Parts: sequence; C-alpha cells; structure tokens
Amino acid sequence: MSSSPGSPSSPSLVPAEAVPPPLQATDAAARFDHLLDVSCPVTVVLGAGHISVRQCLALERDSVVRLAQPAGHDLLVLVGDVPVARGEVVIADDTTAVRVTEIVSTPGLEGRA
Repeated sequence: MSSSPGSPSSPSLVPAEAVPPPLQATDAAARFDHLLDVSCPVTVVLGAGHISVRQCLALERDSVVRLAQPAGHDLLVLVGDVPVARGEVVIADDTTAVRVTEIVSTPGLEGRA
C-alpha cells in the first residue's frame, strides 16, 4: 500500500526560510521569563527500605524502620519527580531545611543550554 502526499505518514517538507534561526541564550531566557516564578513541588528523600506487609501492619508508635542508607548519608532532593541535588539536614529559624551539597547531573540533559 502506497501513501499519498497528503497522508499523515508521509513527511512534510518545510521551506528553509520558514525555519527560525536558533535562539541565543539571552533570547531563550527572555522567552521563558514568565515561567521563572512557577511553583514546583520539592521532595527530600531521607532514605528507602523494604518491609513486608506483615511488618507494615505491625507498625505502631515508636516502631523503627531501617533504611538502606547509612547514617549521615546525603539526602536526595527531587523537584517534581526529577533528582536535582543532594544535601544535608540543617535547622534554619526553627524549621528543618536542606543545605545543597551537590547538584545532580540529569541524564540526557548534558550539553544543553
């Protein structure tokens, strides 16, 4: 079965003059200025581990759940569901906070500006 020129499976050609030139870094930043104040959920992962359903049902106040991470290990900071940093717990003005100790490189985003 052959595809006709108007069918969705055939590639469409765009004239070279219709393709805009690449954005400069300052142009790209200005283009996204309206997004700079968008609120994003931040999650700090203390650790992870596994327990059985039996152990989960037996949990009560003062139960201890062991985590795989050693004590003093940096915490993982997620923005949305994307790992962006590692850090350590600090107390700041009567609240718990995280001091960033390392920025995590995101696979697939290296070299992008």
